[in-house]
Amino acid sequence: MTDQTPAGTPAPGTASASPGKADAATPSPLEQTTAPVAVLDLAVSGMTCASCVARVEKKIGKVPGATATVNLATETAQVHIADDVDAASVVKAVQAAGYSATVLRDSRAVAKAKAARAAETEQGAADADGSGTHDSHDMALSGHSMAEGHEMDPDEDTSAPERDRGADLRRRLIVASILTLPVLVLSMVPPLQFPGWQWVVTVLALPVVTWASWPFHRAAVRAARHGSSTMDTLVSLGITAASLWSVWAVTLGGAGEIGMRMEPVLIPRMGAGEMHMPEIYFEVAAVVATFLLAGRYAEHRSRRQAGDALRTLLSLGATQATLLVDDGGRRTEREVPVEDLREGDLFAVRPGEKVATDGVVVEGTSAVDTSLLTGEPVPVDVEPGSQVTGATINTSGWLAVRATRVGEETMLAQIGRLVAQAQTGKAPIQRLADRISAVFVPIVNVLAIGTFVVWLLVGGGVQAAFTAAVAVLIIACPCALGLATPTALLVGTGRGAQLGILIKGPEILESTRRVDTVVLDKTGTVTEGRMELVEVLPGEGVEREELLRFAGAVEGRSEHPIARAIAAGARDTLTTGGAPEPGTPAPDDVAVGADGVAVGSDQVVEFLNEPGRGVSGVVRTAHSGVGVGRRVLVGRPTWLREQGVSTTALDGVFTEAEQGGATAVMAAWSGAARGVLVLRDPVKASSTAAVAELTALGLRPVLLTGDNAGAARHVADQVGISEVIAEVLPAQKVEVVEELQSEGRVVAMIGDGVNDAAALAQADLGLAMGTGTDVAIQAADITLVRGDLRSAGQAIRLSRRTLRVIKQNLFWAFAYNVAAIPLAALGLLNPMIAGAAMAFSSVLVVTNSLRLRRAG
Repeated sequence: MTDQTPAGTPAPGTASASPGKADAATPSPLEQTTAPVAVLDLAVSGMTCASCVARVEKKIGKVPGATATVNLATETAQVHIADDVDAASVVKAVQAAGYSATVLRDSRAVAKAKAARAAETEQGAADADGSGTHDSHDMALSGHSMAEGHEMDPDEDTSAPERDRGADLRRRLIVASILTLPVLVLSMVPPLQFPGWQWVVTVLALPVVTWASWPFHRAAVRAARHGSSTMDTLVSLGITAASLWSVWAVTLGGAGEIGMRMEPVLIPRMGAGEMHMPEIYFEVAAVVATFLLAGRYAEHRSRRQAGDALRTLLSLGATQATLLVDDGGRRTEREVPVEDLREGDLFAVRPGEKVATDGVVVEGTSAVDTSLLTGEPVPVDVEPGSQVTGATINTSGWLAVRATRVGEETMLAQIGRLVAQAQTGKAPIQRLADRISAVFVPIVNVLAIGTFVVWLLVGGGVQAAFTAAVAVLIIACPCALGLATPTALLVGTGRGAQLGILIKGPEILESTRRVDTVVLDKTGTVTEGRMELVEVLPGEGVEREELLRFAGAVEGRSEHPIARAIAAGARDTLTTGGAPEPGTPAPDDVAVGADGVAVGSDQVVEFLNEPGRGVSGVVRTAHSGVGVGRRVLVGRPTWLREQGVSTTALDGVFTEAEQGGATAVMAAWSGAARGVLVLRDPVKASSTAAVAELTALGLRPVLLTGDNAGAARHVADQVGISEVIAEVLPAQKVEVVEELQSEGRVVAMIGDGVNDAAALAQADLGLAMGTGTDVAIQAADITLVRGDLRSAGQAIRLSRRTLRVIKQNLFWAFAYNVAAIPLAALGLLNPMIAGAAMAFSSVLVVTNSLRLRRAG
């Protein structure tokens, strides 16, 4: 066939680079995305609030060559380090801040392990005992790699706090609840205050304010030892102050007198002038401790639920693989752990089994359920040459698959890392909250002391002053502030992973809010990225089926994409005869000749292929006696004319088709052109709805393509896009994005190819189709795993909703503290109520974030 490339591909020189292009020394946007440092992932234990986060980040930042982003909700830190920074020095920095740290992943160890695997593969020396570098460093399931000497528990991950802490909090909460109930009843109901009741209350309350409250005291002491203060400092001070006051009142202040009764006061200020004997605050200390333990436990459970999406994702992978081994010319099967697979290994996948790792099908046909990773409910048909992804499920036939990516390189591992990376990062809006929280605790301590002094100066009495100061300490704890952003981010990105949307970092949320223009690559994004026969235009006196039959038979011998599209169109349209694909078995009821060709089928002999020009062959009816074959030519009109074929009758039809942006070829026999076959890259079924949704979100769609204006306009009209930029060379896509940005637009770019990668990196928000190339996915901010353009609108909606929830959380956390501290200082807030309200605020923030689990 002649010039069977899609019509309208711009010829060299049709467009020139715009002025102002950066010089050669300036790295491209894609090059700028490559980090010049190693990455260290840590699990950090002992953090309880935003002040802890700020302290850990500050300590790690003092290590030369290290910068950290610490996340309270996931209790992890992502540290960017220079190559010469020792992981142990970073761990020591965390310990110097008063917390413990464990290395989850060191990217340098990953690279070392990969190099070791490559060397092992080249030498052909497999590690028989399973003690090699691969096993000690790789977690094929989660994509986390271990530093030397560290072993990861089977269910350890970075998606939620550790389980043991929840069990410990639950034990302390149960004991505190059982002991606090009688303390509260005896202290608040005077008729039940029998002689000596205050001594019983003291005995019951002491375990609550000491053992049950130990997590708060321990964290406060640890922070004090390192010269800092945290939320737990406020809690511990409040509980300790109330308890010590009460112990003094009972033992030395006269409140331990047998027969003494205590009248409760809901609003401390109202009883300030009636206090003659020191009041006992054991019920305050016990109730505050119990409420805070309950809040901390509920928060812990909610945070684990928030990490369920990632934990579920990481548990999808297969654990065993059926390795196919060539044993002296005979293939044998051997069950091996999935982490023992190497690139190039051949493994079997039986019906109902999970695909062990990413690979390419070598033998067999089947349908693979990819819904676990992509959210796409319809199984995908696979055959030899098809790519398959680890953790997807083989629904029917037996497959032999050649492993192409293992361990950290698999799609599942990459998804896990991207989600965990996003959950570990911080949105710009959170950094403001962190800075406020870092100075908040010292300010509250000053406010509490000031409250106590002012009450004394105005003659309010020691007890009233003490009550107000304790209420200020307790109500001011900024735990809700510290959880406002990370919990919403944790749930939102986890939900995105379930929907097949990978958000690389929290800063992306801010970008989605500001975007006003979305640039869509045409081929492979809006369209299918493959040619399809869309029109068959027979000439005078020629039947449509006849034209398809002969053209399809000849094109069936060619491997060119356009030839394959014509042959496929012929097979799909014709019910009898037609053009069977070479090598296709004949139906059972059709006789087959000795040469393997079905009797009565169209047989092509004397096939000729002139690359870039056209194909020809003699089409005859197989095994039907001596008959005259028909020489059929399919190609461009210029080539047909060179072969002595008259094209005059169909030149107008051909030209009209190409002017509409389609690719067209002519079929001819008996010296004349007999018909025109029109092909297009078909628009994806979902593209029209996707563009409508993007428009509804307030975005202005722009179609960007290297194809000619006619083809671009045809696609744009189909999907509802008015602004089209066509005939753009791959290198010029970045310039188009830059030009739109120079007009003041905030640009989102959606693409899938290598030639889109730089534009994706340049755009304010890059969205890569998951069916595209790895380099495009790496350059983008959001990856749409299933390759459905409708996921773009879904991704932007999810991002914006996550950002909205973060803002709601921060507003209520700030408003709560701002409103409550003055009430406490004025003596209008009982410390018990303050403790309950503070615990409730944290649970409220986490619960609000959990609403994102239903987003999308």
